[in-house]
Amino acid sequence: MSRGALLIIAILLALLAMAVTFAVISWTSGDMPQNISVNGYIALALGGLGTLTVGGGLMALVFFSNRSGHDASVHRGFLHHRPDDDPSR
Repeated sequence: MSRGALLIIAILLALLAMAVTFAVISWTSGDMPQNISVNGYIALALGGLGTLTVGGGLMALVFFSNRSGHDASVHRGFLHHRPDDDPSR
């Protein structure tokens, strides 16, 4: 791996560590009570899981659409017919 790639990874890991540290400090600060019921934790877990599922599903659809050639046919059609060149206007 090149030095540039290692530098980028190190910077991203440092940013992740800072974000996690900030989240933990914010969560455990005594300013406001953080009493979350069992139902709240279940809702939080289901919301996160649902978000990851929808994101993964959409990424899979983009991948399969690209692999099947549907994107290329739309892109070719768009390049050949530009609205600016439409003589019917």
